[in-house]
Amino acid sequence: MSVSVEREIASFRDSEIRNNLRRVLESCSKLVEAGDFHESENTVSELIKFLDSVYDGAMSDPDSERAENEAFEAISEIHRYICSPSLDQEVVDALSFELPKAVSKFVRISSRFLDMATSIIDHFIVKCGPRDMLSILCNVKVSAYTYFAFSVFISIQRRQFEQVKEAVPIILNVLKVVSLESEEEEEELEDVFDRAVGIANSICEVCNKLEGDAKEKLQSLLGLYVLQCMALISASLGYKASRCHSFVLQLSQISSYCGLSYLSLLTTYEVETVAGSIFGEDKDQYMGFLSHVKHGAALSVIWGLVSEEVAYTAKENLTAIKDELCNNQTKRWQAIGTLKQVLSFVNLPWELKKHAIDFLLCITDGSISRNCNEEHSEWSSYMPSLFSALQAVKMVIMHAPEPELRKKSFAVLKGVLDDIPISQRLDILKALITNTDSSSMIAIFIDLIRKEMHTAICNSRSIVKDALQIENKVFPDTPFWNPEVIELVELVLRPPQGGPPILPEQSDAMLSALNLYRFVLMTESAEKTNFTGVLSRNSLLKAYNEWLLPLRTLVTGIMADSKSDYDEFSVDTVCTLNPLELVLYRCIELVEEKLKQST
Repeated sequence: MSVSVEREIASFRDSEIRNNLRRVLESCSKLVEAGDFHESENTVSELIKFLDSVYDGAMSDPDSERAENEAFEAISEIHRYICSPSLDQEVVDALSFELPKAVSKFVRISSRFLDMATSIIDHFIVKCGPRDMLSILCNVKVSAYTYFAFSVFISIQRRQFEQVKEAVPIILNVLKVVSLESEEEEEELEDVFDRAVGIANSICEVCNKLEGDAKEKLQSLLGLYVLQCMALISASLGYKASRCHSFVLQLSQISSYCGLSYLSLLTTYEVETVAGSIFGEDKDQYMGFLSHVKHGAALSVIWGLVSEEVAYTAKENLTAIKDELCNNQTKRWQAIGTLKQVLSFVNLPWELKKHAIDFLLCITDGSISRNCNEEHSEWSSYMPSLFSALQAVKMVIMHAPEPELRKKSFAVLKGVLDDIPISQRLDILKALITNTDSSSMIAIFIDLIRKEMHTAICNSRSIVKDALQIENKVFPDTPFWNPEVIELVELVLRPPQGGPPILPEQSDAMLSALNLYRFVLMTESAEKTNFTGVLSRNSLLKAYNEWLLPLRTLVTGIMADSKSDYDEFSVDTVCTLNPLELVLYRCIELVEEKLKQST
């Protein structure tokens, strides 16, 4: 087929689409003008079905230039018709509910449709009013909504806060779906977020028109919107994406306009409280749209650490903020609870988590002020948040791709634990152990308990160095020297769910538990104390018969089986269990010796 014939066929198809549209549109106009609303509704339905078929044809064959041109011809004809100055207002009203939604979909075919579709929507806004168009566009699917909400917002003249309040959750839901649940290309995501940031700027313009309580409420709503956008952009766009930094800069500027300082975001910003002031009793039904605002609050600060330009735009002094957090324990605990959102957000790139760890390391190092009153009950309300922060740091230690980041994360773990009142520290460590499946992490937590117990001994010895022992106590009672430690050893050596421990998979945890048991047994024996109850005959018999001997049977059996094989797994098993076997036999010897002494 010659090129000229193909062009002639394409031209015929274009004219056919144009003629069909003109026929339907002219029919609709005549029916509306005649007052035949029933038939006019049928004609509008016919129009929408025709546009949908053209759209589906272009989307089903994205490489077809012909299909795209046909779609563009269709939307161009709609544009010509809607923009006609002679078009009756009643016809516009009849088309206003369905046609904008149908037209909005065409922007997904290619970027060339955006200006045409936007112009059509703008004409509807002018002729029907922005409030009516806002409610209609709320039904637009996925990312198309963000393209047109910008024009609607800046056109709203009355009841601005109420209109924006209804629209923002819909926009945020669209952004969440597009950024976290769909598979959009980076370029398409950047286009969507460009519109989202544009909407934030348009809400700013609306804010500037208001005064008093209405302005304050809209600024609070804008703050929620900006923080949610900050989180979604950080999670879905690449850390070094070409426009990511630009979006963050703009959002940081708007955040500052809303009165959201870095320190307030880290310490006192409560999403539920802010949402309650905006949505009132309906707050709960909106919280799902704000699910990442807390993440955005933390990320706003992290981006200030990433880029000096961002911090400057937000009018923030990070050095002063770090000093404030180092010198104020309550604010530091609040900040730790906020920054955990970055570490626990699985969609975030590791580069941002690394900056969060660096910041946490800075505010939890050894030189900070730790001035909590052990007898003051107020700090206990922060413990759940600190525990979940430690859980988040634990996950970074386990999964970070770089050794240096894992090392820094472990330093943060110790720093946060040191910041917790000693009366609560053992309970926190126990909770971490019971909520961890990783044998290596359990081993680390048990080793931290052993070091705490050793530190208590060293500190007490320095206190009583030149004093006489009182009632044979060389070191005073501390939260770590109590029977709960032995219960923790049992938890590892004799799993509560029943059955023997799984070896060699759990060898790290078991070796650490045996070392802790040996340390406690030897220390209590040497100091002639029994704070943990480890030296009581019943405790010794229980450990001997229920933990140590069954474990010896299990280990020797596995070792014997592995030594008879010569495959790589068997060799690794023997190497793994060797240190466990040595410590196990030493514990058995110590217990047997103590049992002989007690008879």
